[in-house]
Amino acid sequence: MNIFRLTGDLSHLAAIIILLLKIWKTRSCAGISGKSQILFALLFTTRYLDLLTSFISLYNTTMKVIYIGCAYATVYLIYTKFKATYDGNHDTFRVEFLVVPVGGLAFLVNHDFSPLEILWTFSIYLESVAILPQLFMISKTGEAETITTHYLFFLGLYRALYLINWIWRFYFEGFFDMIAIVAGVVQTILYCDFFYLYVTKGESSCSLPTYFLSTFGAKCDAVVSFYSLLLQSPKLLQKVLKSNAPFTL
Repeated sequence: MNIFRLTGDLSHLAAIIILLLKIWKTRSCAGISGKSQILFALLFTTRYLDLLTSFISLYNTTMKVIYIGCAYATVYLIYTKFKATYDGNHDTFRVEFLVVPVGGLAFLVNHDFSPLEILWTFSIYLESVAILPQLFMISKTGEAETITTHYLFFLGLYRALYLINWIWRFYFEGFFDMIAIVAGVVQTILYCDFFYLYVTKGESSCSLPTYFLSTFGAKCDAVVSFYSLLLQSPKLLQKVLKSNAPFTL
């Protein structure tokens, strides 16, 4: 394992812990999209079903169990423990517009047409857009709590580090997975504006500028259109299908 993958995993874990601690300490899930957390729970479940069939390493198994457990714990806190603080009026993103296209794409573009592989591929595509309900919620309120910005920053950092990890693996291990790379690039692009704001404005600023709010809809439309294009373009599908063995974790 290279340093970029390790730090990416730790960044991902940090984001999850930050979110859980925020909800537990404040006894509130205000500003958190329950729909995004449901999507994360779904993608971790479908990605890590191989826990039942294979063992790679203690680290691999431990991280998978932690991701799944924390995802469902977060959903529980939002929809049961602190349900009274959940802002459902602003968490209105239509998640079916994400789940249905990526589900169809997983059936058409995968490394092997088997149940576990299709579910793994579905999770990769879903992860690239799972944060959209959270960003949509922020765009509607026009602001984000400081702790929520930390959560989003570490999620984006995790994905950016994984992109570097893929480059490293390509040059030093000869490994190349077009499915994971394309989905990872899409996900990273969604975080770009937020990354810029986080670095330039610092943690003290919770209000988002007008251009961030106005460009979110365009980004969302672009992502949905991109996956729809993949579904409709046989040539693009063939290029993706030329990738190598599936990527683990």
